[in-house]
Amino acid sequence: MGDKLKGKNAIVTGAGRGIGKAVAIALAQEGANVVVCDLGGGVDGSGIDKTPADEVVAECQKLGVKAVAQYGDVSSFTDAEAMVRACVDNFGSIEIVANIAGIDKPKMIWNMTEEEWDQVVAVHLKGTFNTTRHAAPLMREQKYGRIINTVSEAFIGGPSHLNYAAAKGGIATLTYGAARELGKAGVTVNAICPRAWTRMTADDKVIEGIKKRIEAGLMPADQLDRMMNELADPSYFAAFVAYLASPDAADINGQVFFVSGTELGHWTQPTIDTKVTRDWKTEGPWTFDEIVKLVPSKLLVDYVNPAPAQTEKK
Repeated sequence: MGDKLKGKNAIVTGAGRGIGKAVAIALAQEGANVVVCDLGGGVDGSGIDKTPADEVVAECQKLGVKAVAQYGDVSSFTDAEAMVRACVDNFGSIEIVANIAGIDKPKMIWNMTEEEWDQVVAVHLKGTFNTTRHAAPLMREQKYGRIINTVSEAFIGGPSHLNYAAAKGGIATLTYGAARELGKAGVTVNAICPRAWTRMTADDKVIEGIKKRIEAGLMPADQLDRMMNELADPSYFAAFVAYLASPDAADINGQVFFVSGTELGHWTQPTIDTKVTRDWKTEGPWTFDEIVKLVPSKLLVDYVNPAPAQTEKK
């Protein structure tokens, strides 16, 4: 047991299993009291089960901290408010929010339903907004807070489950912006981009989907082998979240970190790579003919199309 978070109170969403469970325990190991928030559903969001949250509560309590379960749905604005309120009512205040909850409904863009899009975006993106929105006023008032969100390597735009990828990209943007809005009040907002062995990555349907995408040439041939070799249990990197939640990370704000059992990394924020400038007042609008020449010669030098159209051999 450490004491870096002694006297601090946290909510962790998706804390019944996987990364959320590992994070809840890591916070408890450093002395934080924890509200274990988990609906107990499947990877696709279906079903309800209180057992996972209850079991994690028991594990946290064995570490000598206070812990309670909360079974709400992060995609519900009112349920998220109840999670924050549970922390304040049970422990007296809220200093830490770890937004880990997530579901996955992988489909290609041409066969994804509106419902599949809405459900995944609601849990990931709206869920992260919901808890942050309710915790932010309390953290601003006490002039202290740590919010840690979860993005994914999918946010750079890999094939399949674009609902999940788009939501994660939105969370990255939310992290950057909320950090600027809350930083002056002593509240930091950062995110982790984890690579781990969880229900979401170990699911048979996910693995089968990867195999199909490899066969279709949409993923590298060694994608699955690399996954099997690199994905460790989330407990191997959960201490990094405890670090971001601690006073030691007071000056770290608006950042996204890659975390796995073998690597730690830092994602840079999007920047303009190359540009062509002109004086619009004297040279007027860009013309089509100019653009046709400038794009390949100045903006996209050494560019390679990631998914060129396939043409039939004659």
